[in-house]
Amino acid sequence: MAYKITAGFVGFGEVNTPRAIIEKKCREAAGEIESLGIEVQKVSTVADDPEGAQAKRASEELGKKNFDFLVACVAGWIPSWAVIKTIENFRHKPVLLWGIAGHREKGRFVTTAAQAGTAALRRPMQDMNFRFRYLVTMLGEKSPLKDIGSFARAAHAAGKLGNATVGMAGYRDMRLYGTLYDAVKLKDKLGTEVEHFDLLEIYLYMQKLSTKDMKDSLDYMASAWNFTRKPRKKTLADTVRLYLALKHKVDERGYSAISYTDVDGIKKLMEFAPAGALTLLHDKMNICSIPENDSMGAVTQLATFFLTGEVPAYLEFYEFTPGGALMGVPDYVPSGIVDGQVKILPNSFGDFGEGLLNVSRLKTGRVTLARLDTSRGDYVLHAAAGTAKTPPQWEEAGWAPPAPQLASLEIDFDAEPGAFIQNVLSQHYIIAYGDRMEDYKNLCSLLNISLLEHK
Repeated sequence: MAYKITAGFVGFGEVNTPRAIIEKKCREAAGEIESLGIEVQKVSTVADDPEGAQAKRASEELGKKNFDFLVACVAGWIPSWAVIKTIENFRHKPVLLWGIAGHREKGRFVTTAAQAGTAALRRPMQDMNFRFRYLVTMLGEKSPLKDIGSFARAAHAAGKLGNATVGMAGYRDMRLYGTLYDAVKLKDKLGTEVEHFDLLEIYLYMQKLSTKDMKDSLDYMASAWNFTRKPRKKTLADTVRLYLALKHKVDERGYSAISYTDVDGIKKLMEFAPAGALTLLHDKMNICSIPENDSMGAVTQLATFFLTGEVPAYLEFYEFTPGGALMGVPDYVPSGIVDGQVKILPNSFGDFGEGLLNVSRLKTGRVTLARLDTSRGDYVLHAAAGTAKTPPQWEEAGWAPPAPQLASLEIDFDAEPGAFIQNVLSQHYIIAYGDRMEDYKNLCSLLNISLLEHK
């Protein structure tokens, strides 16, 4: 796990159940969560004393801690009021309601009736609008640690989205419709902010940079990248100036992601392609980025980044295939998904000046495609898992000859692609490596967003 997730933890068991049994079960449960790499902040175990003093004490202890989600660990039967009294001040936090199974002793199972406690809690917690996941350890089975890990990642991502800001240079590149967003709805639903700034600010900062300012970045590109042919000195200088200006803005404002006017902005007004600058930005900064003022693409990137700890790439559809899709990018990818050394081709497209096109070979294997967007006024996450393989030789018309093979993957969907195609939300989808469907499912549940998945 590339980041730290923290869980608050409180255990429950009835006053008539031997305290030693409840404490042992809770201690073991907390240890299992810690085995996932999650930091556990445990408070005193709660029983249903008539005055509710134990619930009050535990609630106060939890209030002094900072955690991504709260574990209500029911180790034995407990009247529902004692649990609700303990956790009711944390409805804004994701809650894991976890019921612990009985144990084997001298050839027989001994139960503390924990699932009576959890079963009595599930519907009331739902009706009280807790954001929670209900999990139980089955009798004789191992604890559902895989499900707990997925929920933990989703809880972490939901919290991070609520504090994230996307920096947006310009607005509505190429007059696209699918890149727009409703600022109020986005803030209300996810908590994410989009802050607009003008490309002129970037351009003016670029003019202030000296040759000395650019030296380290120029040296880095020369040593770290594999250039297919020697680029123009002006192309290298433009690339570094744009990178440094974007980096300055990100550092200044604390953005978690950026997007920008690409075709109608940097390419048209500055007369060069920004791909090299964004490749450099990804090499040097752990930040999400996507072109063409794609606001919801940026938010999807952030959600995926917070789920996985790895900066994901955007890819766009070039062709649909009988098994899935050919997806690629006409600009850049983060180096984390590159198979081998970053490969750069100085080239131009149409009327745009020369830029540094990232034509790296991409990693293959299991992947998940996802796109968060609005459909008929409501948020929906569209996702599908598949297997990525190296694509056949292909090229996009319009590139200066010899035309490059863009950074790309051929993805075979797990399910028949027809249903995916009929529900596609945009030309841009975010690619996460591995099967992330369960993580997205948990995130959508916590955010109260519909998940459209294809199995």
